[in-house]
Amino acid sequence: MDVDREIQITAVICTHNRADYLKTAIQSLLNQSLDQRHYEILVVDNRSIDSTKHVVQSLSRPRVRYIYEPVLGLAHARNAGWQRAKGRYVAYLDDDAQASRGWLEKIVETFETHHPMPGCVGGRVDPVWEGPRPSWISDELVTCLPVINWSDKPHVIADIRQEWLVGANIAFPLRVLQQVGGFSAGLDRAGKRLLSSGDILLEKQILKAGYLCYYDPEIAVRHVVEKSRLEKRWFRKRYLWQGISDAAMQILEERPSAAGRITAALPLLFRLASSPKSLVTLFKPTDDPRRFTEKCFTWISLGHIAGLLGGVRRV
Repeated sequence: MDVDREIQITAVICTHNRADYLKTAIQSLLNQSLDQRHYEILVVDNRSIDSTKHVVQSLSRPRVRYIYEPVLGLAHARNAGWQRAKGRYVAYLDDDAQASRGWLEKIVETFETHHPMPGCVGGRVDPVWEGPRPSWISDELVTCLPVINWSDKPHVIADIRQEWLVGANIAFPLRVLQQVGGFSAGLDRAGKRLLSSGDILLEKQILKAGYLCYYDPEIAVRHVVEKSRLEKRWFRKRYLWQGISDAAMQILEERPSAAGRITAALPLLFRLASSPKSLVTLFKPTDDPRRFTEKCFTWISLGHIAGLLGGVRRV
């Protein structure tokens, strides 16, 4: 019997210099309830210079594979993962996350029992706080950490602008990734370029191809929230780059000319100009969660404008 044919799903961990967290992530996958004959673990080392390879080798099992991706960038690593996968389905887990024991089993069950078969599935992401949660972090802002809990009931994602699946906990049929081409190299982190939203653009492409995106809270992982992310300056930077990422995604989808980019930026500029109070509050310190949330959303607008007007190279 061809052993590879038994593999139902490939669990992919993409990592870059996160050896300290990686061991726990891999261990959570080794302890899955799904029969070990039916899944493999693929660790994609994206140009790490720490002990990543040693960590993977120390946990070596027949179903654990290590590949080295020399092109820096999360999108390149994620694409290398699905392109080397042996399973019918591909599930992504962050290198600082821990999968629940039934994670892979529930993903496979969802794909094989839900009709029509979804184009992607994902679920709850619970935080593992490395420090106390500051009072100024609203529930709206925790989604960028990411902390996701849309509902206690499984459901189809009706509006991706309101609810979405995140790359820390997301899975796809391999054939769907092949059909849509995987993750765009024009998005997501690469060195000091802090772009994001590659998972969101892929979900949009999957919806456009006629598939559903499906959320199930039982497809659950725990995700570390580092102390460095519990500072206001991190949120300012994160939301500014979110705006730049929104611009990059718009450019990838619409392919506007230089004039088209200016035209797209004008309504955003006018909206900010009509609310000078929003700009003033950017420079006023606050511990009020509502006001700090407003500040972060203003940073998104500024980043979006900057991205459209040249802050994002042509992609």
